[in-house]
Amino acid sequence: MKLFVRATPNSRTSEILGWETDPQAGRVLRVKIAAPPVDGKANTALRDFLAKSLKLSKSQVTLEKGSSSRLKAFTIPDGTPLP
Repeated sequence: MKLFVRATPNSRTSEILGWETDPQAGRVLRVKIAAPPVDGKANTALRDFLAKSLKLSKSQVTLEKGSSSRLKAFTIPDGTPLP
């Protein structure tokens, strides 16, 4: 299953803000990440945070698109309950 995320790096804390509608991707999950957007640190922190929040292992959350963009597409297992 695809999960579209709009990430905001360099925040004070990592947290899920909720769902919003994006003209490009449709429904996206808005997430703040405490890591800086340098050398892929924010992408790794986002993947780890999503895995923890969705009660999945890190290997079950894969970044498919958007490694250098705020809008990212992750692949997660089908049937995963979303926040």
